[in-house]
Amino acid sequence: MRDPIKADIAMTDAQFGLLTSVFLWVYGIFSPLGGYLADRFSRRLVIIGSLMTWSLVTWLTGRMHSLESLLLARACMGLSEACYIPAALALIADYHPISTRSTATGVHMTGIYTGAALGGIGGVIAEHYGWRSGFQWFGAFGVAYAIMLFLTLRDCEHTRHENSIKNIVLRDALSGIFSERAFIWLLAANACFGIANWGINGWLPTYLRDHFKLGLGSAGMTATGYIQVASFIGVLVGGAWADKWIRKQTNAHSLVPAFGFCIVAPCLYFSIKNESLVIAVCGLIIYGIGRGFFDANLMPSLRRVVNERYSATGYGILNLISVSVGGALIYLGGVIKDAGIDLVVVFKISSLALLLCGILLLMVRAKSGLKATLPTS
Repeated sequence: MRDPIKADIAMTDAQFGLLTSVFLWVYGIFSPLGGYLADRFSRRLVIIGSLMTWSLVTWLTGRMHSLESLLLARACMGLSEACYIPAALALIADYHPISTRSTATGVHMTGIYTGAALGGIGGVIAEHYGWRSGFQWFGAFGVAYAIMLFLTLRDCEHTRHENSIKNIVLRDALSGIFSERAFIWLLAANACFGIANWGINGWLPTYLRDHFKLGLGSAGMTATGYIQVASFIGVLVGGAWADKWIRKQTNAHSLVPAFGFCIVAPCLYFSIKNESLVIAVCGLIIYGIGRGFFDANLMPSLRRVVNERYSATGYGILNLISVSVGGALIYLGGVIKDAGIDLVVVFKISSLALLLCGILLLMVRAKSGLKATLPTS
């Protein structure tokens, strides 16, 4: 929605990039807190509260009329969204033993990918009804869905009982998480992934429009559709592969995305810099599959290297690093474009970051002695 928003509210490309960067920075800063709340209290209530707040802020975004108010709305959206992913993935991991954990996580991620793919409709809506309409429609829908979740979603009884008895303290959680060397490797890998993922997400529609002369709707759908469909396949295949391989290889949850990125990085690098839209799309599809491998296995990998009681907090910390560096690259992309430099530089940096991510994931080793199955009550 870059063009209609900029036509309505005066801003530079760097300021437009700042809209996403502010969201990411606030999202990242508050992710560890959101994860801790999910570990300490109720994952269910954290999820529902996050969705309700996110939906209200989404609706309000469509009613903003200045850059400052848009920045405030994006910051509030980052705060609300920070609580969701750590709590949701921890809840799924609570219910599933190690033999199905990556597959279950992958199925959950398909919902996120489907929504992101359909997010390209935002460009179509903007062309026909104005950019504000999409925010208001989806915000209203989200409020209704949050009410439905309040009536149906439940915490895992064992985890809720265990956490309430042991009274998780943030200081102890942080000490337990950072004392594990494997978590440091996972944190570094996630930072590299954040650089690539958010750099691509933030500037791909603009890059496609500039290089291949696509319309607003076509650029939006091309930027989101192919990657999200490929990621949809990737999380299912990567999750099932890791769950099957885990019976023989204890590090399967980190090795599957490691192998994927070592293949994805060179393919993306050489495909995005050419002048063929078909070849560029092929590179994006390969990237989407590799991203799916990573998303399906990040929480299962985390549960193998830190105490499961701290998993939501640990995931929040991973989010903090990922989106912080990702937000910086998105802002840098705006600076690069304002300076008249080709945005292909952003995608070259992203490709190299993916290669480094794959190498770092090879260093992650599962900790022996952690629970591998759902505990019995």
